[in-house]
Amino acid sequence: MHTIEHLGATYLRNSSLADEVIYFGPMGCRTGFYLILQGNRPPIELKDILTDTFSFIAGFHGDIPGASAEECGNYTDMDLTGAKAESLKYLAVLSQLTAQNTCYPE
Repeated sequence: MHTIEHLGATYLRNSSLADEVIYFGPMGCRTGFYLILQGNRPPIELKDILTDTFSFIAGFHGDIPGASAEECGNYTDMDLTGAKAESLKYLAVLSQLTAQNTCYPE
C-alpha cells in the first residue's frame, strides 16, 4: 500500500490533473485510498486518470520515488512486486466502472 501511495502520488502530481491534486494516499484503515481534487467532478470523469495511474504503477520499474530515509519516515515499508500485483487487480475493477456504479444509491 505504501508503494502505491508513493507511485500514485508521483504520477498524479505530474499528470494532466496536477494543478487540481490536493492529496492521494491511503485511508487510515488501509482499505483503500483517497484522491482529493480541487473542484467538483462526477466520479466517472476520473476513470481515465485512475486507469493511467494504476497502469503506471503496474508497469513501473526502477527506484520508488521518495523512498529514502531523508524523504520518508517509513521508507523500509515498500513492496513493488505487491504494488504491481494489486494495481493489476484494481485495473480489472476500473475496466468495469460505469456512471451507475460510482455513486451510492440515494
